[in-house]
This record gives sequence, structure tokens and C-alpha cells, in this order.
Amino acid sequence: MSFKPAVEVAGEPGKYHTNNLAFATHEEAARSAKDLMSRWMLVTNWTVIESDQPVNYRLRYDGALEAVDGTIGELK
Repeated sequence: MSFKPAVEVAGEPGKYHTNNLAFATHEEAARSAKDLMSRWMLVTNWTVIESDQPVNYRLRYDGALEAVDGTIGELK
């Protein structure tokens, strides 16, 4: 099991969208969703969805988004 950040956007109430990010913990997915909401203007709400997708990302202690394969990108 993994956890995926999901966001609701203006004009589509009740419909949540996800991306390919799947985290090992609910907390990581929630932090990712909150971050996305802070950067996208049309996001009106966020949630975390349980998934069967294999975990493929984690958040490092410094807030950087890191692929499970070791690739690092900034989470702003």
C-alpha cells in the first residue's frame, strides 16, 4: 500500500486528481499535496488517497522530493 497526494481544482468540485507520486506514508503524501496547493492557483482542496501503486518517491528531511531510485528534485 502507498499514499498518493490528490487535489481538487476549481470548476470540478468533488473530483480529485493525482499524479504519479506514491509515498510510503500518509504524512509524506499530505506534505506533497499541501505543497502543490500552495503553488497552483486553481487548487481548492487536497486529500490523501490510499493506493496499490508501488512507492516511488519520498520526502527527505530537508524537504527535497527524492525518487526511490535516488534521483533528487526540489520540492518548493
